[in-house]
Amino acid sequence: MTDRPILMFDSGIGGLTVLREARVLMPERRFVYVADDAAFPYGAWEEPALKARILDLFGGLLERFDPEISVVPCNTASTLVIDALRQAFSGHPFVGTVPAIKPAAERTRSGLVSVLATPGTVKRQYTRDLITQWATKCHVRLVGSDRLAQMAEIYMRDGFVDEQAVKDEIAPCFIEQDGRRTDIVVLACTHYPFLVNRMRKTAPWPVDWIDPAEAIARRALSLLDGSRGRRDDAGPDIAVFTSNRTDFATRRLMQGFGLTIQGT
Repeated sequence: MTDRPILMFDSGIGGLTVLREARVLMPERRFVYVADDAAFPYGAWEEPALKARILDLFGGLLERFDPEISVVPCNTASTLVIDALRQAFSGHPFVGTVPAIKPAAERTRSGLVSVLATPGTVKRQYTRDLITQWATKCHVRLVGSDRLAQMAEIYMRDGFVDEQAVKDEIAPCFIEQDGRRTDIVVLACTHYPFLVNRMRKTAPWPVDWIDPAEAIARRALSLLDGSRGRRDDAGPDIAVFTSNRTDFATRRLMQGFGLTIQGT
């Protein structure tokens, strides 16, 4: 048995979509969820400053929690810094998250795929390299949204979202070309699955929405050293917010995910 946790790191609450899947696959494991809400949204940062911030944060997180593995569900962070994390902390395994372009290219019938992401993920060369590597036979449209991640945060805390605003944000994903229509939309931000029901409701036609959460959780499981039981004295799953400020709605949300908030 081990009490070394799995650490999950995200810019906000988006990574909870991956935590949810990881709990199904690894119910015996302990989790530490870290939300870098003090820096949210990551899309507003210049890349060098954000990269330095995340590397510095992980130096402290790995020392404090001694996780068995670290998962970075955030596409914006992963496409920027996952290689640097692996280099800086070479003895520690990391699971990154990149847009699910390969499975989308394999699954599409129309050949028209859209990738819905944050502006940071859209502009990253890493994302364009994935298209070159896996989707040369498809037309891939990159759609950057400034608002959806924040809307998901508000929705999960307050239970409200403006459906017209969701419709406006996803509208560029849907294109018609030579009698064909977009048939797959990749959700390239872990926040977005929280809004997928609203996306389905407001979409102009049905598409396959690809949520990578389960695949990320399975990758994490594959890197762990077998399935070991949880020690009775291992303690609760915890959530850490880098701002050290959480309101009632956030505390209630974390409790709903079985997480106890702990100060930084």
